Amino acid sequence: MTDSLSQLTATPIVERPEPDWPVLSRIPIQGSDEPLVPLSLAPAPIKVFPVYAKQSVPGAVNECYVREGVYRRLLRVARSLPEGMGLIILDGWRPWRVQQYLFDTLQEAIRAHHPELDQEALLARTREFVSVPSREPEAPSPHLTGGAVDVTLSDADGLPLNMGTLFDEAVPASHTAYFENREALSETQRQVRDNRRLLYAVMYEAGFTNLPSEWWHYDSGDQLWAHYGQHERAIYGPAELATVESRWRRQL
Repeated sequence: MTDSLSQLTATPIVERPEPDWPVLSRIPIQGSDEPLVPLSLAPAPIKVFPVYAKQSVPGAVNECYVREGVYRRLLRVARSLPEGMGLIILDGWRPWRVQQYLFDTLQEAIRAHHPELDQEALLARTREFVSVPSREPEAPSPHLTGGAVDVTLSDADGLPLNMGTLFDEAVPASHTAYFENREALSETQRQVRDNRRLLYAVMYEAGFTNLPSEWWHYDSGDQLWAHYGQHERAIYGPAELATVESRWRRQL
């Protein structure tokens, strides 16, 4: 392990409380005309793997889009990684239809396994891993803004590093700081902890914040970012992908 890698993995991940969504939704949004840009344009060591399109999720697009400012931050992250490592982008801007599908699918899975939960508890369990679908200008779902991004790290062969759980695995071990306070970690678990620390360190250094329940989810410019970064306002509201039809409508 190099000295630089040792330094990046030496600091424990801070355990943060889950977001208070009603409070978060009241954070004002400044608004921005930054375009959504495709991350497939990015040079190595960024790799794009639009996981929902690969899984044939209804409405998913075969690209990962983010706001231009987020794109440039991700380039900073990738260029700061130790030699031989890369950044894999799994999801960015998300169509509302995909957000609704993910929310409904997870909620039904939780309901099937925990029929004893009342509606409030069911909503809380679902929100732990998928936010409520919203296109409201004052409180959009994070991924609908182009400011939220799902990422992981890769090795020199392009394969994902072991992060302890799969992407989108709705279990307690997916919480970012899960391995920080556990005793007697195995060698594999220590490596998982250090992989998460590395991702956390380079993302925060570039100005991102993390959703505590998901080691893969980071934000820049949206209301989650404003909440955890203690900013007075968010930058990004809901975004739509520019199409030929939408451009013609504006131009004409």
